[in-house]
Amino acid sequence: MPIYEYLCEDCGAKFEKLIRRQADTDSLACPTCGKSHLNQELSTFSARANGVSKSPEMPSCPGGRCGNPGMCGMN
Repeated sequence: MPIYEYLCEDCGAKFEKLIRRQADTDSLACPTCGKSHLNQELSTFSARANGVSKSPEMPSCPGGRCGNPGMCGMN
């Protein structure tokens, strides 16, 4: 079951949601403002083996709020 990332067009909140089936997306709403004007974002993942990260280090967001610092427009 995939976890999708969404961005709310109304309040700008980013959140993740576990989607079990396509019908679950019909009732999807922002947990912050409750609106359903959402854009599905591209997700990234990080692989770990023996406690060591295999992905390159990404710069952190200067605002500290980004879920995807490598995709942040503030970097």
